[in-house]
Amino acid sequence: MGFLGGWLVQRLLESGAQVVCLLRDWTPQSHLRCAGWLESVSVVQGDVTDQRVVERVLGEYEVATVFHLAAQTIVPIANRNPISTFESNIRGTWTVLEACRRSPAVRQIIVASSDKAYGEQEVLPYSERTSMEGCYPYDVSKSCADLLAHTYWKTYGLPVCVTRCGNFYGGGDLHWNRIVPGTIRDALHGRRPVIRSDGSPIRDYLYVEDGAAAYMLLAEKMAADPAILGEAFNFSNEQPISVLDLVRMILDVLGSPLAAEVQDESTGEILRQCLSAERARSVLGWRPRYSLCEGLARTVQWYRQYLGAEGAQPPSSAHRRQDEAKHPAVDVPHWSASGVDALIS
Repeated sequence: MGFLGGWLVQRLLESGAQVVCLLRDWTPQSHLRCAGWLESVSVVQGDVTDQRVVERVLGEYEVATVFHLAAQTIVPIANRNPISTFESNIRGTWTVLEACRRSPAVRQIIVASSDKAYGEQEVLPYSERTSMEGCYPYDVSKSCADLLAHTYWKTYGLPVCVTRCGNFYGGGDLHWNRIVPGTIRDALHGRRPVIRSDGSPIRDYLYVEDGAAAYMLLAEKMAADPAILGEAFNFSNEQPISVLDLVRMILDVLGSPLAAEVQDESTGEILRQCLSAERARSVLGWRPRYSLCEGLARTVQWYRQYLGAEGAQPPSSAHRRQDEAKHPAVDVPHWSASGVDALIS
């Protein structure tokens, strides 16, 4: 279960859903396990590329809603190991889609694509009408997954929607080579954070709890309005920022006097990316609850507690619900996407 998946499972359980998780690897330090949510879900051990396993899960649990999140998401790993990335991200997607096509109980499927699927474009921000032009291994894998979802909708009428998001960040991400958790850990341990690039690449960063809420809302809207099936939606806080400025912002939140070590060694990455979330706002009524600054503050709280540093406790579910009651972002009803199970792959 990946980073976003753990937070999505938490929201689904809080909303009364019955959840099945397809897990390939066991991660003892995952947010899902550490927060105590793993005991409340049905866990199936298996690989997303194994069609017999996916079909068995969908059939035995009579799954109605499928969130296909499984992917190899680390760009440097994709550049070093393209075949394993293509296996997970492309074959894994067609396996899930074909299994869903053979499973009559499935009513809605959400496939996680990425802003990387658009590739490098001259016109920014990306809209959903921007063409899929991935170039590097990870980007190509997401372009292909995105197009596979579209062809299963167009050819077979499969009830699928695609999400395209920027870089997720937040508590629970233990991939320390990612810029947000890596910077926080280094700074809390008194080390200069490392930037692999020259610091100039522009990216969107979306707080993970906003991402989980977006997936929940999209599934609800799909169940209520078949007219949006087959569509893709960008989710973004529309605050693009350079990697160097992001690191400086994190250090400011931490109150750290450290400066980043800029290595200028990365290759095979898109230089400028940002998304328009206009369609998500107008069609779904979605908007993020947390600004980049607010999301980073909550993220720092989480890692202070996790890494044993002095500081505030991580935001709890109760605190989040209080925030939502005071500052509602969108009307997300009690989970009712057919009122049955959800599969997170």
